[in-house]
Amino acid sequence: MNYAPLLDQIASYESQIQALLHRRRLLLCMGDPAVLTLMAARSRQWCQLVGAVTTAGEARTLTEQEAPSLVVLSDQLAEGDAYALLDWVLGCPKSVQVLLLISQIHRRQAIHRAIRNGCDGLVLQTRFGSGALLTALQAISQGGIYVDRALHPTVRNLPGRSGPLQPLTEREREVLQALAAGASNQEVGEQLYLAADTVKTHLASILRKMPARNRTHAAVLGLRWGLID
Repeated sequence: MNYAPLLDQIASYESQIQALLHRRRLLLCMGDPAVLTLMAARSRQWCQLVGAVTTAGEARTLTEQEAPSLVVLSDQLAEGDAYALLDWVLGCPKSVQVLLLISQIHRRQAIHRAIRNGCDGLVLQTRFGSGALLTALQAISQGGIYVDRALHPTVRNLPGRSGPLQPLTEREREVLQALAAGASNQEVGEQLYLAADTVKTHLASILRKMPARNRTHAAVLGLRWGLID
């Protein structure tokens, strides 16, 4: 593919990315030194870059020392298991969002695990520089999730239960749809003309019926089961 005609459009993404990353503490962990160097050079202009490393061990150390708010992680590292690192980061006491770059699309079980455990965004590495980064950041910065379209068949074929324990009401589906789009409880209430306490009640019912660990997990299950778009 000839990227030359797209260069002006790609350059226009940068100002939007910079706005989304403003005040973010970013940690990059990528196995390819060339991609890491290029991304680190650009990121320094967008936000506070707390580290750019190629191994899982270095990423763990910097996560503990620097408390990043966003980790961009590739699925292939120079040393260590990227998916084990992902699980560890998502389990940290302080909330950290993780954007996973996928080059090995055939690793279905590992991708399933990343989704189940609450990864905020999954992007094909080949599409990372052509607008997917911006789209993913727009989604996760609003509390939503991002799954690259090429990964949708993988998400739909997640193993396990084929639907919720109890059917969701139409209103609960509307609430779940808004949550998957990244809306806060207050924004859901404004969109659907509901009181804040009513939104909380619907959310609690959704988590119980699906069942889901949190709102992100509920959104993933809703997409997987075709309950929402």
